Amino acid sequence: MLTDPDHEKEITGSAPGRAEWLGNHTDYNDGLVLGIGLDVGATVRARVCRDHLLRLHAADLGESHGCSLDNLQPAGEGSWANYAIGVAAAFLSRGAKPCGLELEIRSTVPMGAGLSSSAALECATARVFQQAWGTAFDDLELARIGQEAEHKFAGVRCGLLDQVTSLFATRDHAVFLDCRSLDVRRVPVPADARFVIVQSGVKHALSDGAYNARRSECEQAARALGVSKLRDASDAMIAEAVNQGRLSGAPQRRASHVVGENARVAAAVAALEQGDLVSVGKLMNQSHESSRTLFENSCGELDFLSGLAREIPGCLGARLTGGGFGGAILALVGRSQVDAFVEELKTRVLAVWGREPAVSVSSAGGPDQAI
Repeated sequence: MLTDPDHEKEITGSAPGRAEWLGNHTDYNDGLVLGIGLDVGATVRARVCRDHLLRLHAADLGESHGCSLDNLQPAGEGSWANYAIGVAAAFLSRGAKPCGLELEIRSTVPMGAGLSSSAALECATARVFQQAWGTAFDDLELARIGQEAEHKFAGVRCGLLDQVTSLFATRDHAVFLDCRSLDVRRVPVPADARFVIVQSGVKHALSDGAYNARRSECEQAARALGVSKLRDASDAMIAEAVNQGRLSGAPQRRASHVVGENARVAAAVAALEQGDLVSVGKLMNQSHESSRTLFENSCGELDFLSGLAREIPGCLGARLTGGGFGGAILALVGRSQVDAFVEELKTRVLAVWGREPAVSVSSAGGPDQAI
């Protein structure tokens, strides 16, 4: 709750959560990614204060944190406050002239579910700081600010997919990002498409090392292939490096996944431009199998859910979404069949797990037009 009586005005900022439709772990490899905004998100209300303090209130958690804008430091390992503090620090490093702020943060994005609750918080906070501190950064720079906060204050070496999708998402469009050129394009999504997010119940914590280990293995593979990033790799290059003994084991598998995933993203964008959701669904299935066998960032619960979803009428495709190692799957379902799909999926999961999974349904979300 905003409590400081010595305030001048109130500001709000919001940003949606996101689902990675295709492009698993391609972003930091300079690859191609396709994301959608969701019908859930983070909202930040802020009051401008006359002091030089940053006061943060997480309304959903009932927790607060305060610090001086003159000495921004991480709040502690794993703290939600690090995302907002990191964004503030990134603004200051770019020359922003800050005033004191009191922030009330609310979010409907499930934490630890692979739906980028952190990026939604970063982007909503960035929109507030932009208004309060009079900066004029474009959305790509705001995305870099969120990424910098993640790197320096949360300890996750993420790419730009999450922040770009959250900032560029609009209703009934996917966000296609070339992570090398940073070209962003909104791709229309057929109105019939519904996205069913099914929680595995396994919380992923990307800062625990598995995510960063995958990134290091990708960098190792790129060095073995003689390229700066795996964006420049090909199946033929991988085969040659394997034959010459320069590439093997985990780095080989990571490289093969990234090469294939970039091709799947490009194919999905082409299919969407033709309104072909069936082909996109098949690419989603292929993506999950690649994540499972080559990138090895799935888990038994995600494999079970994605396989089960594909068996139920109406499902065009299903795959893990986000960093993996837990979190959620994303199933593509036709609008007319989504209710029956969800009911059958819950029933069948209950029979195996003894509990129903948390399920949410979204269209391609975000504001009705670009902010």
